[in-house]
Amino acid sequence: MRAKISFWIVGLLLSAAPLFAHHAFNAEFDASKSTRWVGTVTKVEWMNPHARFYIDVKDENGTVTNWNFEMGSPLQLRRQGWSRDSLKVGDQITVDGYPAKDGAKMASAKNVILADGRRVFGESPTEANPAGYKQQ
Repeated sequence: MRAKISFWIVGLLLSAAPLFAHHAFNAEFDASKSTRWVGTVTKVEWMNPHARFYIDVKDENGTVTNWNFEMGSPLQLRRQGWSRDSLKVGDQITVDGYPAKDGAKMASAKNVILADGRRVFGESPTEANPAGYKQQ
């Protein structure tokens, strides 16, 4: 009996581990610093728990930096009209979002504006709305 209880406790703890591993938006991203990036898509990752894409952004000095953008889950994105092929390497896009608090070249994407002007949304419904955008 004791072995059965131990087995169930270990099983429950292991199954709960992914829940604790998932981060909170406010722990990682700064919702007070809404920012806009313009760049070229270099990579797209369509996977759980968050889809990601990467863009090369050129600053006013001509220096190119690769930024990593986190979005909602593929299921959330499909419900918002995204598909696996919505972004392709080489696409020119504009991204509105929130930078990482730790200064990493990473952000949470709120909106993505495609080259044809279509606006798609990348955030989960629980994320904060921007106070105003700053050009990056």
